[in-house]
Amino acid sequence: MPATYEPIATTTLTSNQSTVTFSSISGSYTDIVVVANATLSAGVGFGMYFNSDTASNYSFTYLYGDGTSAASGRNANTTRINIGNGNTTYSTYRAQIQNYSNTTTFKSVISNGGIGNEIAIAFAGTWRSTSAITSIS
Repeated sequence: MPATYEPIATTTLTSNQSTVTFSSISGSYTDIVVVANATLSAGVGFGMYFNSDTASNYSFTYLYGDGTSAASGRNANTTRINIGNGNTTYSTYRAQIQNYSNTTTFKSVISNGGIGNEIAIAFAGTWRSTSAITSIS
């Protein structure tokens, strides 16, 4: 985990977008942290994929709770790693991509967030590629 954080890219949307891409990512850091503040459509997953790879090379596990109940699940061979679930409430999600420039291991993502004041949610995901991550969508 990095000792300090340095913003390498930011964007503020002025209209609804289905995809935002950060490209030309330097390999000179240890991890990447993505923070998203968003209002999503109800029931829509919020995820990321790397280097334009939208094949079924991703898997993720999730856990969420609302104070009275909890649930978990796993999705394998997906086209992205989910890092949040949609709701019409403004939410913040944080995802950490570990060892993103390493070219000998698969990439891991740990994320957490909440849906307004309703639930807390956490995801752990894998991109089954040894390629260095140079873009995130």
